Amino acid sequence: MSNTDRRTFLQSAGLAGIASSMSSTALAQSTPAREKAKTEPPASKHSIRFGVIGLDHAHIYSMTAAVQRGGGQLVAVYGSDPKQIADFRAKFGDVKVARSEHEIIEDKSIQLIAGAPIPDQRAPLGIRAMRAGKDYLADKPGIVTLEQLAEVRRTIEATGRKFAIMYSERLEVRSAVYAGELIRQGAIGRVIQTVNLAPHRVNAPSRPDWFWDKARYGGILTDIGSHQADQFLYYTNSTQARVVAAQTGNLAHPNHPKFEDFGDMMVTGNGGTGYVRVDWYTPDGLSTWGDGRLFILGTEGYIELRKYINVASGLSGGDHLYIVDRKQARYIDCKDVALPFGPQFVTDIVERTQTAQDQKQALLAAELVLTAQRDATRPTLS
Repeated sequence: MSNTDRRTFLQSAGLAGIASSMSSTALAQSTPAREKAKTEPPASKHSIRFGVIGLDHAHIYSMTAAVQRGGGQLVAVYGSDPKQIADFRAKFGDVKVARSEHEIIEDKSIQLIAGAPIPDQRAPLGIRAMRAGKDYLADKPGIVTLEQLAEVRRTIEATGRKFAIMYSERLEVRSAVYAGELIRQGAIGRVIQTVNLAPHRVNAPSRPDWFWDKARYGGILTDIGSHQADQFLYYTNSTQARVVAAQTGNLAHPNHPKFEDFGDMMVTGNGGTGYVRVDWYTPDGLSTWGDGRLFILGTEGYIELRKYINVASGLSGGDHLYIVDRKQARYIDCKDVALPFGPQFVTDIVERTQTAQDQKQALLAAELVLTAQRDATRPTLS
């Protein structure tokens, strides 16, 4: 058909005519096939005793539950806030309240310490735990300065203990777990890029003073961005990586000058590239804390995760996965996908393996965001 004939056809046919001329296969691509994924968690092969120190972030609840799913026996808890202690015991039962951090660290029967104190206290706690012969599971960000990172690495080398970081936006999100399974199956070929969008709701009245102080939480890329750096490394299978560019700023909270509410960064590794955007701008009209999205680009397809909500879709809840490959577009409901981290991590502690989390990769994710935070420029808005 000549260009003139084609224009005449399009003008005369209209949208209805064009649609009627399309094949049924082409029309079907607009409505992805629907599936429901279900997996079984790995069996809990071992039992360990663990203690909890520091309850300043609610992530400690999912961390504790994950270790218990893996066969962990919660022995004792220590925190400085009586209300935090009461809330924790309301969730996990009549667990012993230690009189001090030292009481837990020096308990020879305890193999693991899980901690969620204020972020700048997490790495020092982990170092003390490792020096006492224990493994450690930190809430993210587990490390807030490059100096802390260097000391953590030295202590791991000297003690042989584990310094794990709970990057929950991958490890505790079912759609993120299933995306990893699909990638391992080769469903989208070789992954070459990840794009993470991670908005959060600030909930200003409920935040403690340390939340607004960059020195305490490390900055927005160190804090929120650590999740996304972990996902970039994991899905691209990168063992080496560097920051290409980064920026951070406080664009909407002038009454908190030590706070950052926006950040983004570009990274590249020996397995792929990545882009990350994080912010504290989730509007009140959203029914959950953040519309987290992850896009994974492969050489033979792509995956999109709508982790916590699927806006205006009619689909409830989170853990929505969309995949397009060489054959079709599919929607996969991941609500019944098991979370394997707990059983894998307990097994790693007993057998000294690295199935749940690779130690070097966990610390490389921290290094990426700490470097990005250090070198970030400021957005210039007119």
